[in-house]
Amino acid sequence: MTPLTTHPQLSFAQLGVRDEIVRALAEEGKEYAFAIQEQTLPMALAGDDLIGQARTGMGKTLAFGVPLLHRITTDTERPLSGIPRALVVVPTRELCLQVHGDLVAASKYLQADETRKLTVTAIYGGRPYEPQIEALQKGVDVVVGTPGRLLDLAQQGHLQLGGLSVLVLDEADEMLDLGFLPDIERILKQIPEKRQAMLFSATMPDPIITLARTFMNQPTHIRAEGVQGAATHDTTEQFVYRAHALDKVEMVSRILQAQGRGATMIFTRTKRTAQKVADELGERGFKVGAVHGDLGQIAREKALKAFRTGDVDVLVATDVAARGIDIDDITHVINYQIPEDEQAYVHRIGRTGRAGKTGIAITLVDWDELERWSMIDKALKLDCPDPAETYSNSPHLYEELSIPTEAGGTIGGPRKSAQTAKKQDGTRISSTDANRERPSRNRSRRRTRGGQGASGHVEASDATAPASDDTATAADGGDDSPARKRRRRRRPRNAAEAPATAS
Repeated sequence: MTPLTTHPQLSFAQLGVRDEIVRALAEEGKEYAFAIQEQTLPMALAGDDLIGQARTGMGKTLAFGVPLLHRITTDTERPLSGIPRALVVVPTRELCLQVHGDLVAASKYLQADETRKLTVTAIYGGRPYEPQIEALQKGVDVVVGTPGRLLDLAQQGHLQLGGLSVLVLDEADEMLDLGFLPDIERILKQIPEKRQAMLFSATMPDPIITLARTFMNQPTHIRAEGVQGAATHDTTEQFVYRAHALDKVEMVSRILQAQGRGATMIFTRTKRTAQKVADELGERGFKVGAVHGDLGQIAREKALKAFRTGDVDVLVATDVAARGIDIDDITHVINYQIPEDEQAYVHRIGRTGRAGKTGIAITLVDWDELERWSMIDKALKLDCPDPAETYSNSPHLYEELSIPTEAGGTIGGPRKSAQTAKKQDGTRISSTDANRERPSRNRSRRRTRGGQGASGHVEASDATAPASDDTATAADGGDDSPARKRRRRRRPRNAAEAPATAS
């Protein structure tokens, strides 16, 4: 295993990368290589198999992307023919789009031959097959895709894997968590034995090590992080508060007004809570979007695009949906609900403090989450097993997070205006539409901390979240509800008109 050492950064040009790629990266503001790129590139450019281990935000995409592009465009023995020459397998649609975008940018000036430019295509589920099949038929040099759709198109004969010379598995530990290893193994059986293989992962559980041994040829293991206790970014300042479930939105509203706060990600454990938090913050005047499994792929892409372009600066997401969101300018990460384990915690807060920048990670621990938090704290040696009891008006919250003393629960006017409220597809709606689409906040609702709604049913998927507005609508009766219709019926004038009732 080759440990990384600290030394002056080398430029991509000094590392021997071809001029066209260096020029494209320079236009993206990327002239010098990060540590993992610096150690990876010499071996990857030489065609060696390697395992790159680094936490999120260390520059893994270019660590495999640059040598991948360099090698397939400098191989004089096997000129590019439109049959895929390189394949990058990723666990999620969001990461697929992110990696695709980075490779497209880096290959901006590369030619496949004298008549056409090098082509990079994204293949992932949640979108129609036809455009992806059409792209493959026209000719593709690099494919970035998710396991399910890749395997599906390969089995249908649309995706040819026999011409590959470079294979990359990115975020391999995430693919293990999502149950994709069987699909990966099926894909590996269809690719040539003689090819370069690169595997990148934040952690190296035993199944990933076993997988690497089966399809890689004497790989070099490059590690860009220390022991697990040091797996979090040194540039990320972490705060942990014990918070009451019914006060969390109030706390978040004030945190979002902290001095220097830029793009912010808020993590929840469930889809239902993610949408609820996004809706409430939108009504309070914040520019917010949501990404979770209940949204369609188009809506998720739209929300991510708005977050990247700055149209919204707060993104609420579940862990699965957030995998692959790779944005360097996130200043704050808020754990609205604590993650399932220490690895998920590392992945979450790794969204900030990236590329040498500083960041702030804030975790809100409910009373019934203390036991799980103590396990995370112990595993990562954070030395905060018993967080301070904190409320939205606690002076130490304002002081520690640099929140102006005048900050309240809303911005930009009264909460009822809902001028920045969002529909589920991420688009803005007017205050008139917002009042029409959501139940009135003045209606009485029955809530319990355990997520028990008016019907007494507890949803197992979100047992710690308050009941949703949908419960209130059902309980109060909408304009066409049976309850409202019963109230409109004319009362009988006398006993003779009264309908007979069963005894």
